[in-house]
Amino acid sequence: MGLSHSAPRADSDDNAWQVPMGSEPVLAGVTIPYVEYLGIRAASDAEPQLFPTIEKKYVVVDSFVKWRIADVLKFHVAAGGNEAKVRELLSQVINSSLRGEFGKRTVKEVIAGDRRKIMELLSVNADKDASEYGIEVVDVRIQRVEFPTEVRDAVYRNMAAERARIAKELRAKGAEAAEKIRASAERQRDILLAEAYRDAERTRGEGDARATSITGKAFSVNPEFYSLYRSLNAYKESFKSKDDILVVDPSADFFKYFKNPRR
Repeated sequence: MGLSHSAPRADSDDNAWQVPMGSEPVLAGVTIPYVEYLGIRAASDAEPQLFPTIEKKYVVVDSFVKWRIADVLKFHVAAGGNEAKVRELLSQVINSSLRGEFGKRTVKEVIAGDRRKIMELLSVNADKDASEYGIEVVDVRIQRVEFPTEVRDAVYRNMAAERARIAKELRAKGAEAAEKIRASAERQRDILLAEAYRDAERTRGEGDARATSITGKAFSVNPEFYSLYRSLNAYKESFKSKDDILVVDPSADFFKYFKNPRR
């Protein structure tokens, strides 16, 4: 079995080498084709797919896989050198792995908790299956995980309704607390006013009693003057207005100081 080739030369891409291979038959009727690129890297960006979680909730997953040709001969023998075939294979492998991994987890886990772990498992599984085609899977990334549009809208509506419910509940609790505070304040106000009125009346009573005592002591020194003082006050109260009319017997004691001022 013979095989001739020239030394490999670097192409413009540092990651790619052109290796012209001879076309000399190595087996009857078999010719090794030209291998154009060795060690080429490529990224397969698949269309976002729907996958169910363990809760039977579907999420949209956008992912891509980065791979390279590790074994050129196996790549051409198994895949016929057809990159489209390899991309389809990788897409099937990744989607199958995603379906399996997402089906074991909740929405919360696939979005936040286990995302890195899932990507690591996908890389291992994809590399294992792709090795049969001379392909090495370099990396698998999950770019985006979200709900489908209709589900997302429903989730947003539910979130808005839940926040509205919580806000209403908080407002009700706030109104209840405000009513309790208001009632307590009014009760304290009534108590303070009642106590102030009680103290004022007590002070007023004590003042009136003391004033009466002082007045009594003062007028007891000259009872006649006290009688005159009381009569003058009575006259002042009785004749406040020019239209006041008082029908009294002139000989009554009410006018005694008018009749005889010296008495």
